[in-house]
Amino acid sequence: MAKILIIDDERAIRRALREILEFEDFQVDEAENGVEGLEKAKNTLYDIIFCDIKMPQMDGMEVLDALTVQKIETPVIMISGHGNIETAVDAIKKGAFDFIEKPLDLNRILVTIRNAKDRVVLVEETKQLKTTVRKFKGSSIIGETDGIIQIKEMIEKVAPSDARVLITGANGSGKELVARSLHDLSNRKKMPFVEVNCAAIPSELIESELFGHEKGAFTSAVKDKKGKFELASGGTLFLDEIGDMSASAQAKVLRALQENVIQRVGSERDIKIDARVVAATNKDLWKEIAEGRFREDLYHRLAVILIHVPSLNERRDDIPMLAEYFITLVCNEHGVPKKEFTDEALVELQQIDWTGNIRELRNIVERLVILCGAKITGDDVKTFANPKKHI
Repeated sequence: MAKILIIDDERAIRRALREILEFEDFQVDEAENGVEGLEKAKNTLYDIIFCDIKMPQMDGMEVLDALTVQKIETPVIMISGHGNIETAVDAIKKGAFDFIEKPLDLNRILVTIRNAKDRVVLVEETKQLKTTVRKFKGSSIIGETDGIIQIKEMIEKVAPSDARVLITGANGSGKELVARSLHDLSNRKKMPFVEVNCAAIPSELIESELFGHEKGAFTSAVKDKKGKFELASGGTLFLDEIGDMSASAQAKVLRALQENVIQRVGSERDIKIDARVVAATNKDLWKEIAEGRFREDLYHRLAVILIHVPSLNERRDDIPMLAEYFITLVCNEHGVPKKEFTDEALVELQQIDWTGNIRELRNIVERLVILCGAKITGDDVKTFANPKKHI
């Protein structure tokens, strides 16, 4: 249910617009002037704002400027009974999503709302895509060993479904890349891929991060906030390091998976969700269950499909292919001519004990690109791959 704010000094306009929007099942707030409207927009998370242009105290253009300064990204639809082309163009230049003249037309309003909501989804998806590009610069899973071929085959079978997937494997082995591949090959690929690192968020904040919160739910909750479950609606929610989630958060995630509803922190209102959940962990969850740190019922909800990602030590034959991929990537990033590994260098890379897995290999390749010449030799790998040995 979208939440909409109407800012207009004419009570009749507010009432008419409210009736239209509530009939379409939108949640509506009102403000009778620009000052009140700006204050509400600062303290409450709205999906769309309707704002009149001609108002006392603070007109619509000033509200638009103030929203930009406050970095409030809610789409703003300007409305006016005194509009002209120049006013509309000015409003759009200042960041308004659209401009509608009074008297308001029902069909135009509903079409504009739909387009504004689509833009919000697109903006969120673009942010996620940029993050993906920065982190991976490519989404294919590289490797031809039996374990990797099995993973690729399983992804192709599982991705089109909405089945939940639990991905296991050591740190740095590529669990997130498997999750992204599941999303990219799914029917949800045009919707957001939202990631939550459960180990990186303090236990007292994880529930707010996942489920969102209402203004005033706790000391720092100065405005409403959507949680990751809501942001991932229609797409995929990736719960990384699920084994580090607090017991209370586990209980709420279990309810969300069972009933497809959540409640924001500080609220008793149920919110329907539609996010495919993919989880990952580097822990032995059965051991965690036996020691009372992880819920068995949550495990069974998450582990509809199990995918284990082998460590790099278990797939050493993939190292030459991975090294070639990373050296091309790193040379492009640093703006240097493509360097090459000698055969001896690749053999030396295969002899390393890869405790950090793919992430460690990528870092070592970058180190070799920076410190070595056009051809990276076996001696270079011996010297620079593990610098602690040479301190």
